[in-house]
Amino acid sequence: MKKKDKFTFRCQSCGGQFPKWMGRCLECGAWDTLVEERIVAGVSKKKKSSFLPEPVPIDSVVVEETDRIKTGIAEFDRVLGGGLVDGSLILIGGDPGIGKSTLMLQVLSKLSEAGGKCLYVSGEESVRQLSMRGKRLNSKGASMFVVSETDLDSILAMVEKSKYDALVIDSIQTVFHPDVSSTPGSVTQIREAAMQFMRLAKITGIPVFLVGHVTKVGAIAGPRIMEHMVDTVLYFEGDKSHVFRILRAVKNRFGPTNEIGVFEMNEKGLTQVPNPSAVFLSERSAIAPGSVVTSCMEGSRPILVEIQGLVSSSSLGTPRRTVLGLDSQRVSLIVAVMEKRLGMNLSGLDIFMNVTGGVKIVEPAVDLAIAAALASSFLDKPVDKQTTLVGEIGLTGEIRAVGHVQARIKEAAKMGFTKCLVPSNSIKQLSKIKGMTIESVSFLKSAMEVLF
Repeated sequence: MKKKDKFTFRCQSCGGQFPKWMGRCLECGAWDTLVEERIVAGVSKKKKSSFLPEPVPIDSVVVEETDRIKTGIAEFDRVLGGGLVDGSLILIGGDPGIGKSTLMLQVLSKLSEAGGKCLYVSGEESVRQLSMRGKRLNSKGASMFVVSETDLDSILAMVEKSKYDALVIDSIQTVFHPDVSSTPGSVTQIREAAMQFMRLAKITGIPVFLVGHVTKVGAIAGPRIMEHMVDTVLYFEGDKSHVFRILRAVKNRFGPTNEIGVFEMNEKGLTQVPNPSAVFLSERSAIAPGSVVTSCMEGSRPILVEIQGLVSSSSLGTPRRTVLGLDSQRVSLIVAVMEKRLGMNLSGLDIFMNVTGGVKIVEPAVDLAIAAALASSFLDKPVDKQTTLVGEIGLTGEIRAVGHVQARIKEAAKMGFTKCLVPSNSIKQLSKIKGMTIESVSFLKSAMEVLF
């Protein structure tokens, strides 16, 4: 008599497993994410591997900096920490249409032009569609191969049959394992596929890129364990209404995290932006109340950005607070400090904040620039065009020290700024910079007196 199949319900957000369907996952709290999956009875017997790795002393392993592979795209290499590492597994996520597949085609094209043999596996496009996009991007690599396939076993067989120097899977959500009963894109399928590609990368030494979809809240779709398994996690950020795209490393075992690369999207694909500060400040007007320039650190790179603030009378019972590119909670905190320490009555006014160029800033070193932009708009007095500000604001109104002040000021001097306001505690760490006047402030009130 044939046994009945057993089923379980698995959360597609966190991977939690439950015996019956529920509207809400008890582990992560997500609604309507439980999907029925069949449990395969018994464990298939697998051949014992003839390959047994030999443990070696860690001191005997020779590691050289030349082991990194240059992709030929400097901004991409910067985010990776200097280039590709043999056997690395890299996950790239981003909104639909942001440029993930375009970037991967350009990277493989550059590697192919340098003599590497690369394979691009697409589960979403046909070979003809890939060829059309490759011609539009002017891909010339003769040793770059493309295939449309979603079966995991077939992909692994292709890689084992012919030695490749790089592999792209676009996307991991379309790959399915024939022995797993769940549908492609489910937690079980993604976890199994990611595990197989990780094993492939570590055994063969082939760098493997996994392109991942994102959910409506911006996280990479699939189990969180997938981000733990891979060596590097890259997020492609940017507003579709802007031409700039920012590639950010949020995890990197072989380099610094929070490093960014800036690209510009045009008809021929993604173009590198080697000097983001010049681009972000290119359209800044000469005299404009509410406009302030500050220097933020993105990884190891200082970037000058323009922060704009607008304070206006409100016709609503509850004033509006619209913040783009900044932490809204941080802006609310600074507004409260300004009301208490400066006596500015901002509670009944509409406040709008924006970072030009579609950049997102999370570090507190831009607090002083936020306060200056709001005060400038409130008083209707512009900040000097040649002045830049750096500093964190405390709840008592003090200006606190920030890191990498020397690098920030050097970037400002390179862009033509002649004056910089810095926290008093940071002035001792600074050396003189030609053409730059550095002024220290200890409290928010003294900073406003210097500016206005």
